[in-house]
Amino acid sequence: MTYVIAEPCVDLKDKACIEECPVDCIYEGERMLYIHPDECVDCGACEPVCPVEAIFYEDDTPEEWKDYYKANVEFFDELGSPGGASKLGLIERDHAVVAALPPQQHDE
Repeated sequence: MTYVIAEPCVDLKDKACIEECPVDCIYEGERMLYIHPDECVDCGACEPVCPVEAIFYEDDTPEEWKDYYKANVEFFDELGSPGGASKLGLIERDHAVVAALPPQQHDE
C-alpha cells in the first residue's frame, strides 16, 4: 500500500507535501506531483499538509480519482527508483491521464 496524489494537485503543485516527506519520495512532474510507490514508507506525513486534499491512502482514494493510483505508479516506469526526488528536480513530463486534462483552475 502507498499514498496517491490525485487530480486536485494538477496545475497547483503546492509542494508542502515535499517538505514533510521524510524519505524524499514525492517527485515533481510538469503539472502535478507524484508519489513513488516503492520509495514511500506509508508514514502519512504528506496527507494532512496538502492544502487541497489531493493525497489519499491508496484504498481511500475517491472513486472518481481511482485512475491516479495507476498514474502515480506508471509515472515511474521509465525512471525506475531514483532514490530521491531532490536529485532529479522537475521531470518535464506527466502521466497521460494528467497530460490529457484541460488546464485546472484553483482558488487563490
